[in-house]
Amino acid sequence: MLFACEGNLNDVNKYNQEVNEPQGIATDINLFYTDSGAVKANLKSPKMLDYSQETFGYRVFPEGVEVDFFNSDSTKNTIVADSAIVYDNTDLIDMRRNVKITTSDSLILTTSQLYWDTDKEWIFTDRNYTIQQSNGSKNDGLGFDANQDFTVFNSRINTGMQVIENDSL
Repeated sequence: MLFACEGNLNDVNKYNQEVNEPQGIATDINLFYTDSGAVKANLKSPKMLDYSQETFGYRVFPEGVEVDFFNSDSTKNTIVADSAIVYDNTDLIDMRRNVKITTSDSLILTTSQLYWDTDKEWIFTDRNYTIQQSNGSKNDGLGFDANQDFTVFNSRINTGMQVIENDSL
């Protein structure tokens, strides 16, 4: 006995492509995170692709993202990146390409990739980074972790130049 099937590979490929499409697309996003009525963060992005229907749901910000974190004293720290991925099940945000953090005291940190654990309010990377302080101090390093307001900062490997002000002279 001999059987034959005729299939259309284009139809099969089209079906596979539709499965990998986002379930939603949002543009011109301006999202505020609040806790007990106080604004904690503001996320802005030109575009978001929502893949939360996937087994391991996520949202992609392919055209860049800017997040402002507001401290209790009304100061803010800002993170900007060329793209980001938010993983729904882990509370992690993966920021990529040209990541730049500017703190309220004018510290500027740049790196190629940064993870932000929103639940623990902790940021970290294993990539190279550079820190430039407003007083001229500069630090180049490989890998760090810190709380999101930078009152705790742990560097793995670093070299740099520190400007030390001596008021007693």
